[in-house]
Amino acid sequence: MTNENPAPSRAGLLFGIGAYGLWGAMPVYFLLMRPAGPFEIVGWRIVFSLVFCALLLAVTRGFGRFRGVLRDRRAVASFALAGALIWVNWTVYVVASTSGRVVDAALGYFINPIVTILLGVVVLRERLRPLQWVAIGVSALAVVVLAIETGSLPWISLALAASFGLYGLVKKRVGRIDAISGLTLETAWLAPVAVVQLVVVGAGAGLAWGSAGWFPTLMLTSAGIGTAVPLLFFAASTRRLPLSVVGFLQYIAPILQLAIGVGVLHEPMSTGRWTGFVLVWLALAILVTESLLVGRTRAAARPVGEPAA
Repeated sequence: MTNENPAPSRAGLLFGIGAYGLWGAMPVYFLLMRPAGPFEIVGWRIVFSLVFCALLLAVTRGFGRFRGVLRDRRAVASFALAGALIWVNWTVYVVASTSGRVVDAALGYFINPIVTILLGVVVLRERLRPLQWVAIGVSALAVVVLAIETGSLPWISLALAASFGLYGLVKKRVGRIDAISGLTLETAWLAPVAVVQLVVVGAGAGLAWGSAGWFPTLMLTSAGIGTAVPLLFFAASTRRLPLSVVGFLQYIAPILQLAIGVGVLHEPMSTGRWTGFVLVWLALAILVTESLLVGRTRAAARPVGEPAA
């Protein structure tokens, strides 16, 4: 059946491009917050995200939904774990962005789909098809090449991929909860951590917010909007697009990060580093091809008139 109203699909595509485009440009956003360090940036990001989410709940009359989430003890506990994982992800990402390691961050988000598949095997006991195992093997080879090249494991890339993969797994198992309620609960759990971070930074080097000029203060204050807006775009996109399309769009973010790291920040890219990236891209190409082939095979085997699952 043809889609008689393609507008929602176009809107979904624009929302998806907007979400992943904003996430991909985050390294530049964090650099604009200088001289704030990574722990101050993460601290204000949590605080102002919580404030912005509370305002959104008030404007959209979403406190009823939020109270419903609070009555679900399993959801509350799950979002505490999700909050801890996203804190790790945010912290590592900001450290990478502000210390000349944006390319490593990009690699982490390229590896993320592979990590997600591995988590499915380890945690959910899923069985992989042969080409998926090949993709995982190629990715492992990429990590070995990069480790040999740099003399150590690419810990930033692996930490980002693992934390975000586990975060996605927790959010998947908690069920369908609207994006704003979920982010509000996550940041509420993290608010005490953020306050401690800001107190420690303030007692040490001093806070950049309010003392380093109006522009860094404005950038730090806008961190709540910068966190929530792409999340809202992502939620709007997933409601309008097939997950397969969203899966393709996810590569916009690491492609932009790689372009920023190499083209704007001039981070070094040796032959060994390029080899590692090419191997990761090969693994992703195998995954995408395998997914398309399996989809076509299932569609061909489906009886005429039977809807897709």
